[in-house]
Amino acid sequence: MTEATNIQIGYSANRPASDPEAFEVRSAPVPRARAGEMVVRVEAVSVNPADVKLRAGSTPPNGFRVLGFDAAGVVAEVGDGVSGFAVDDEVFYAGSIARPGSDQRYQAVEARLVGRKPANVTFGEAASLPLTSLTAWESAFDRLSITAETEGDLLVVGASGGVGSVLLQLVRARAPKVRLIGTAGAANADWVRSMGAHEVVDHHGDVVSQVHALAPTGVDWLFTSHSEHQEAVYARLVRPFGSVVAIDDGPRDVAPLKDKSIGWLWELMFTDPSTCRSRSISAGSWTRSPPSSKREPSARP
Repeated sequence: MTEATNIQIGYSANRPASDPEAFEVRSAPVPRARAGEMVVRVEAVSVNPADVKLRAGSTPPNGFRVLGFDAAGVVAEVGDGVSGFAVDDEVFYAGSIARPGSDQRYQAVEARLVGRKPANVTFGEAASLPLTSLTAWESAFDRLSITAETEGDLLVVGASGGVGSVLLQLVRARAPKVRLIGTAGAANADWVRSMGAHEVVDHHGDVVSQVHALAPTGVDWLFTSHSEHQEAVYARLVRPFGSVVAIDDGPRDVAPLKDKSIGWLWELMFTDPSTCRSRSISAGSWTRSPPSSKREPSARP
């Protein structure tokens, strides 16, 4: 690296986005790669709900925070103990909410979080993938424990959204025995089918009757990015002993699910299983114990 200055974009006070000083541009020294890290010259970043939530949060405790999570770029420096990467490699990744974000020219990132950028996508396309694809993967294969041999019906609520679109593709490719039902408006129905959905129901109509026409006893699993005030509806959509996995925020009244012993699962990409700790974007930190084992979902009735 020859540059001596690193340009960063962040915020120091919680001002409305319309405020001319809502976002600040600052100069800082170019970071150096510590052991287990690399420094990436950032070529593209994306904006996700996580970015919006962080920006809407409280004033940073240190007075300034660099925003951004997902990024794609070129390796500029490799730290000690890092293998499999070299300077000038093209990479993509989702960073850590505990460190300065990707909205800067040079970013230091843990090598374990980084993957090689696929050669057939642009930097901009690669930067759009990490948070959505990780959330989709963990929802389907970690939280719902879907495998290549799993059979059943998966209802994807918000199937035309970022995570929903990726989840459809992943499950269609890796779990061919799972039937995928997506919810979407008429304008997005063809898109959802092109992403891998076997069936599409119009979320502007009676979703319960449309789903029951396809799965009379209910679906085995339900993924949702829009769960607020939908708990009672999901109780009608999911079969007994089925599961719901949600990625949005807020308290939920899961009592309607009890009569059918339906499980409610949360998915947060930033959950760290190595320490059993997760940091909320807006409310500090909390702890939990990880599950001791994973249960294979029941076969489709």
